[in-house]
Amino acid sequence: MISASAVTKRYPQGIEALKDVGFEIDDGEMVFITGRSGAGKSTLFRLLAAIEKPTSGSIVVDGQNLAALKRGAIPYLRRKLGLIFQDQKLLFDRSVLDNVLLPLSIVGLSAREAPRRARAALDKVGLLERERAHPIALSGGEQQRLAIARAVVNRPALLLADEPTANLDSESADHILDIFHSFHQVGVTLVVATHDAQWASRFAPRMLRLEQGRLVGDNKREQASKN
Repeated sequence: MISASAVTKRYPQGIEALKDVGFEIDDGEMVFITGRSGAGKSTLFRLLAAIEKPTSGSIVVDGQNLAALKRGAIPYLRRKLGLIFQDQKLLFDRSVLDNVLLPLSIVGLSAREAPRRARAALDKVGLLERERAHPIALSGGEQQRLAIARAVVNRPALLLADEPTANLDSESADHILDIFHSFHQVGVTLVVATHDAQWASRFAPRMLRLEQGRLVGDNKREQASKN
């Protein structure tokens, strides 16, 4: 599903956010990218989502080299991805249901099928009864669950999330993790960037650890080397 090789991301003034990072993620894996603030987690998220390109190295997602991807091909790639941003990017002038309907209108789903699928996504995250509300009326945890519903409504094979539990209480964060686990159980590949390694370890997933832009830990490789 994902293959990263010798990935480096350099910003102006010579700032290296990522340095020679490499890993592979198989279909259906749930992987958490951990590390302190500034370790490179969000940068890696943006590269995997084709929001930015690496300075050097390659990232291949579903057989496509993102470094060589033409601008016109990016929207088609994104249709295969579910993206959950740290700031959620909700539309506060639209209802909960309309927020989830937006991705379906972009791909041209029929007016009959789109509401059915949107409501199914809201039901999955426990927000069906709030479909007429506006995001401003939701709690922080509910807003994050709305962002998840919008990300998965197109039934992506790959779900990418950047700090999905930032500023949430522990109960809300655990609810988010339960939702992710349910997607993983039906075969969705998940890659989640988080600073909270203890939260991420609840289901004992694979964890990649970044420090100052370098990949310094991969418990899958570490476990394999012991066996």
